Amino acid sequence: MAVNGCISAERGSAGRFPTREITAYLKARNTGSKGLNVAYEAFFRVVDGGHWEKVGSGRTHVRAGESVGPLEVGSSTRVCGPVKVEIRVHAKADGAAWSGWSPAATRQCRT
Repeated sequence: MAVNGCISAERGSAGRFPTREITAYLKARNTGSKGLNVAYEAFFRVVDGGHWEKVGSGRTHVRAGESVGPLEVGSSTRVCGPVKVEIRVHAKADGAAWSGWSPAATRQCRT
């Protein structure tokens, strides 16, 4: 199972304050010969001193040799500011361990 994270960041506002609606997505590819049930999660944090916060999770089935996604995992609305934020995703097939963390970037969302 190969896993990639990606994000979209839509502009908005909360009154006079500009915001970003940041949505995390997951793309998964099953390179095996059996279909897999896959659980996935996304986490968000402010890089300087922030703690990881779960923004969503889900489950899907990925057939043998096929790919799914991008699947929306969760979102967070943040007031724009001079801080760097980070989103990461991971996944696991039934009976397996969680994958390593995949950082999410906007360029990875293209299908």
